[in-house]
Amino acid sequence: MDNQNISDLIEEYIKEILVEKDKIEIKRAEIASQFSCVPSQINYVIKTRFTVAQGYNVESKRGGGGYIRIKKITLNHHGDILTELENVVGNKLTQHDATAILQQLYNYDIINKREGALLHSLMSSEILQADFREKEDMIRANMIKIIIERLRYEEKE
Repeated sequence: MDNQNISDLIEEYIKEILVEKDKIEIKRAEIASQFSCVPSQINYVIKTRFTVAQGYNVESKRGGGGYIRIKKITLNHHGDILTELENVVGNKLTQHDATAILQQLYNYDIINKREGALLHSLMSSEILQADFREKEDMIRANMIKIIIERLRYEEKE
């Protein structure tokens, strides 16, 4: 096996499948059985070698009917702006600051007016209704981070 470790072999196998298809669904247990390894080894390979930065979006569902769905993606051209906005977020974000970030996303044509309005609605204190302001600000920061991460790529059709 010309000096490759099991992680390299699993990665290579998955990437070979992705050459033929832009989206695949695999079962952790089946791949682990095929490579005579534990399912956590599959998790490790997916987590470290199939990231957004490497051009992949990964969704997973655990349990008996669980799967790992891997899609090829293309990073968009707004990467620098999104990185700057993400750096501003931190662990907490007030409603006012969230609105400012959404406004910047709109100003740079990353989101349209309707998307901005919908996202603004979701950032409101009325929707989040956390017990403490600090918890609400943490939830809002996490939401904005997830939105920015999703805006980094465009899925291939």
